[in-house]
Amino acid sequence: FPVTIVPATGTKTERLAALRAQTITCQICPHLAKSRTQVVFGVGDPEARLMFVGEAPGADEDEQGEPFVGLSGKLLSKMLTAMELTREQIYIANVLKCRPDMPAKTSGNRKPTRHEMEACLPYLRAQISIIAPVVIVALGSTAVEGLFGPQKTTISRLRGTWMEIDGVPVRPTFHPSYLLHNQNLALKRQVWEDLLAAMERLGLPISKKQQGYFLPPPA
Repeated sequence: FPVTIVPATGTKTERLAALRAQTITCQICPHLAKSRTQVVFGVGDPEARLMFVGEAPGADEDEQGEPFVGLSGKLLSKMLTAMELTREQIYIANVLKCRPDMPAKTSGNRKPTRHEMEACLPYLRAQISIIAPVVIVALGSTAVEGLFGPQKTTISRLRGTWMEIDGVPVRPTFHPSYLLHNQNLALKRQVWEDLLAAMERLGLPISKKQQGYFLPPPA
């Protein structure tokens, strides 16, 4: 269990800072500690009621030290705008705090291994414990696997349902990168329905305009 006890006293900001200090020096996965540019801890409001959990940092995130700053991040920001929220009002973290290492002279990203996810999960659970969000949205199958372990079904079947970790309801949905590669109105609507469900749990107002987003035009 790599996480030492995070101080139970102090503000959420102070407790997150103490946890972040632990992650920055983490050497549990030596290959990741060696290859990372910097640890991507998480970003947002420590008092956030809504938390998004992604998979692992990519090249852009590794370079900037912040989750969801690439193309997927831009799409996530658009989703938040549609929810009438900003990135400053939520909290975003990943299952892995380090970018999965890639073979030399190769580009792209690889899925974290089961060992890497299990090693890093205590950090994420500590973040959840400190922030105490009302709702978590898990973005993609790897995020779900990182939170709950291997699943016997697909993200297509898990989305539209509720799961729970440490007493917090979790809404699985597709990762923004999946939407970028599949420009499909029906898929966008499914993700939007998951976000509407999260908004409903949060008690946020939902307008008729929002209810109608990504529905096919009337015949």
